[in-house]
Amino acid sequence: MEYRSLGRTGVMVSPLCLGAMNFPSPTSEEESITIINRALESGINFIDTANVYNRGESERVVGHALKENGKRDEVVLATKVYGEMGSLPNDKGVSRYHIIKSCEDSLRRLQTDRIDLYQLHRPGLTVPQDETLRAFDDLIHSGKVRYIGCSTHPAWFVMEALAISEHYGLSRYVSEQPPYNLLDRRIENELVPLCQKYGLAILPWSPLAGGILAGRYPMDGEIPEGSRATRFGTMFTDRITNKAKEIAVKVATMAKERGITASQLALLWAKDQPGVTSPIIGPRTLAHLEDALGIVDKKLDDADRPLFDTLVHPGNAVADFHNSNEWMKARITE
Repeated sequence: MEYRSLGRTGVMVSPLCLGAMNFPSPTSEEESITIINRALESGINFIDTANVYNRGESERVVGHALKENGKRDEVVLATKVYGEMGSLPNDKGVSRYHIIKSCEDSLRRLQTDRIDLYQLHRPGLTVPQDETLRAFDDLIHSGKVRYIGCSTHPAWFVMEALAISEHYGLSRYVSEQPPYNLLDRRIENELVPLCQKYGLAILPWSPLAGGILAGRYPMDGEIPEGSRATRFGTMFTDRITNKAKEIAVKVATMAKERGITASQLALLWAKDQPGVTSPIIGPRTLAHLEDALGIVDKKLDDADRPLFDTLVHPGNAVADFHNSNEWMKARITE
C-alpha cells in the first residue's frame, strides 16, 4: 500500500480512511469491530469518527475495538467536535468551554490518552477563531491532541484560521475534511488550491455521494429501505437529483468496461484527484469495505480523467453535498 503524508506533517496515512459514522448503528457493534479489524489487517491505518456519531457510541466502539486488538499505536485516530451532545446551552459549538470538555469525553470513550487528529466538525462563524484555536493549541501542548484540522469550512475561513495561527504563534490546521465527489466538485474552485498551496491534507467525505455513484438509487424506482436517504430524510434526498442518477448510470457503464464496480471507479476517481490525501469510506457492511479495498493499490488512468470532466465539469456540481452547513448559500436545482 502506498501511504501518503497527512499534509505537511510527515505522518503517513493510508490512501483510504475508515469512517466510523455507521458504527454501531445501523451496523451492529459486532460487525463494526469486524470491519475495523479487517481494515487494519489490509493496511489501512487511518480511522475517522466524531463525538456526534450515534451520540458518542461510534467513538466507544472504535475505542473498544482498538483496546481489544491492541493496535491503538498503529492507528492515526481522528475524531471531531462541534455538534450538539446534550440539552444544555454549552453542549455544542466552538467555545473553549465546549472543546476542552468534549476532548476529555472523547478520550474517555476512545479509551486512549491522545487524539491524533482533532477536527472542528463545522465552522463557528459567530465566534472569533482565536477562541477555538487557543483551545486546540492548549490541547496540543498538554499532549492530549497531536494535530488539529477542520471539516466543511469555506476556503476563506480556513485561510483566516491559518493567518490567526501564524499571527499568534498557535498550532495550525493540518487538514480539511470537505464533501467531495464527482457529483459535487465545488471545492476545486478555491479550497483545493488553498490546501495545496499551504500544505493541508484533504480528507473528502462522501466520495461515493452517499451511494448515488454506487448505483444505490436507480433512475426509476423507490428509495431502497435502509439506505441513507431513508435514515437522513430531506437533507439527503435533496441530493438525489435526476442528473446525479444519470451520471451514476454512465459511471456504471465506464466501470463495467474496466472490469470494476461503479463504486470502485467513483472512489478511485476521488482518491487520485489532485490534492486529495485520503477519502473517507463509510462501509455499512464488510462487503462494502471489501469492495473499497479492491482499488486501494490501483491508479486512475490519466487518459480517463477527461471522461469524468465531461460528466461534471471541474468546479461544478449536479448534487448539493454542502447542504449540511449554514454558510453555503447556493443550492443545486434541476
